[in-house]
Amino acid sequence: MAYDEVLAERVQELLEETDAVVAKKMFGGLVFMVRGNTAVGVVGDDLLVRVAPDDTAQALARPGARPYEFRGRISKGWILVAGEVLDDDVLDAWLQLGREAAAGLPPK
Repeated sequence: MAYDEVLAERVQELLEETDAVVAKKMFGGLVFMVRGNTAVGVVGDDLLVRVAPDDTAQALARPGARPYEFRGRISKGWILVAGEVLDDDVLDAWLQLGREAAAGLPPK
């Protein structure tokens, strides 16, 4: 599983400022779980973000965003964000969206 380790460290540090985070290898990368639910992950050089169904269209309109395709199928509720657009402010906004989507799920 190859993923951008520098991006993964940035994500973990930012998430740990506000949440207890568990990192786990899955989806071909490293995901970060908040209260037992995956909020975001790093897959290759991209950020994988969980989004609420109502936020999907607006999230896909952001620069660098595209649907997450896994095994030939688009996964609803997930978006990939190109690593090159992830400056600190943009990354923080995506992490917030992922946190909010995960918080809307029952804790595991």
